[in-house]
Amino acid sequence: MTQSQLQRLVAVMDQLRSPGGCVWDAEQTHETLLPFMLEESYEYVEAVETKDREAMREELGDVLLQVYFHARMAQEHPSDPFSIEDVAQGVADKLIRRHPHVFGDAKVSSSDEVLENWEALKAAEKGRTSAIDGVPLAQPALTLVTKLLYRAEKNRLVLDLPNKIAEPSEATLEKVGEVLLATLVWASKAGIDSEAALRHVARTLTTQITELESPVG
Repeated sequence: MTQSQLQRLVAVMDQLRSPGGCVWDAEQTHETLLPFMLEESYEYVEAVETKDREAMREELGDVLLQVYFHARMAQEHPSDPFSIEDVAQGVADKLIRRHPHVFGDAKVSSSDEVLENWEALKAAEKGRTSAIDGVPLAQPALTLVTKLLYRAEKNRLVLDLPNKIAEPSEATLEKVGEVLLATLVWASKAGIDSEAALRHVARTLTTQITELESPVG
């Protein structure tokens, strides 16, 4: 039977991590690899946003490498090991559970209803009693607030949110926070990804800076 490229990747990672393999790879831990997981994810996001197909393929491979690397290290745990096969089984089982309208008898009429069912099933599986259970509070503030707004909406919670922008002379830590929150609410109601919008502006600023730095003539 011909070996798939995913099986080949498992074998390559195993050799790198095993005795006689790569010294650097053998020294890594889940903690030391975390910066790479974030960096590769951001690089893939940039490739998608710039519609660079070649970069998408490469960066998605780098993200996949991080998944396989962490799974290979997880096999070595003395009391609670798991493999890439366990990871794949878990996510496949989850997809089947969370799509009862595809793999079961449930009926849905819209993608919004699919998302509502997903959140309800997820909360039931994890025994969550609060809308904020499972929200990583250490994530960047912009994405954190966006996620909290999403959770509140899906749980039909009516929040007391700011709806006006203060004058510059009135700026304080609290008021600036309120303005940012109001902007996120505005974007959320319009279905716009605030993070993507800010990155779009950042790219525009980068272009302007580059143009200003370019010699004239």
